[in-house]
Amino acid sequence: MTVDIAQFIAALGSNPILVAVFLLNIGVIAVNGATDAPNAIATVVGTRSMRPTPAILMAATCNFLGLLIITLISAAVANTMLHMVDFGGDSHQALVALMAAMVAIIVWGVVTWYFGIPTSSSHSLIAGITGAAIALQGGFAGVNWGEWMKVIYGILLSTFMGFGLAWLIAKFMRKYCTGLDRQKSEPFFRWAQIITAATAAFMHGAQDGQKFMSVFMLAVMLAMGANLSDDMIMPVWLMVLCALNLGLGTALGGKKIIKNVGLNMVKLEKYQGFVVSLSSTICLAVSTFAGLPVSSTHVNTTAIMGVGRAKARNAVKWDVAINMIKTWILTFPGCGILGYLTALLFLAIL
Repeated sequence: MTVDIAQFIAALGSNPILVAVFLLNIGVIAVNGATDAPNAIATVVGTRSMRPTPAILMAATCNFLGLLIITLISAAVANTMLHMVDFGGDSHQALVALMAAMVAIIVWGVVTWYFGIPTSSSHSLIAGITGAAIALQGGFAGVNWGEWMKVIYGILLSTFMGFGLAWLIAKFMRKYCTGLDRQKSEPFFRWAQIITAATAAFMHGAQDGQKFMSVFMLAVMLAMGANLSDDMIMPVWLMVLCALNLGLGTALGGKKIIKNVGLNMVKLEKYQGFVVSLSSTICLAVSTFAGLPVSSTHVNTTAIMGVGRAKARNAVKWDVAINMIKTWILTFPGCGILGYLTALLFLAIL
């Protein structure tokens, strides 16, 4: 089952709340582009392999291609998101609750972006819609725990694989590449890092873009009174729409996050930046095809910490890393409660 663009436009024209959800989701995608997408290219800028502007343009392009190409092959993450919570019942109230979730996610994302904290828009999205579904259903019956557990699996995978794989590859590189001539090896690792940063941005587009496409599909299905099915097909026009907005957000707001992640957390050499991007790409690819919603911010940051730890215990600025971890921990209850309260408010007045 899918939704063509004519059906979508017709649904927009007859349902003002769907219009609000549509515009708010566009805003959430832009916030994701500003806060999450830059992480894929933070290290390539931090090692001065690329300047910020070309790196951002590369990330925007790769986000677009990653979302389009990978979703045509597998929409596993989108399907997980679609069935994670229950917005069933009255379609009007369901759309109101979904609209409240979008408001909560944008508020949370803008506040963290203002302070330059690379919070996860993916975790905010999951928390916000979960809180709104709980408010709509009047309890935890609104949560499909079988699908929601994939979020926990994704967090564990991204933490241990992101950190462990980067640590392992960095140790290998230090052991077997120590004798290389620095002047000869530097250009190789510069280009290797650029290529792997592009692939990390490519996989970020696939992973995060599918999450936001699922919100669009959920909203349209609710507005049309249709039931969600397991054979849902994501339309190409929706992939293009989400990818363009993701790239726009990256272009407009990416520099602050690039500075905080790529320059402030740990000082990286070019080969280390290559290891971070390679580890992030592998982790994002595994989780995307497994249908596990993960945070690209989480993946990239733990990979940076893994590389820093392989270099030396004090190579990582742990105060910066700890502040990021605190934000991750706070996101689920914080944005979840915000989504819950916002949904209660909206349901009472709309």
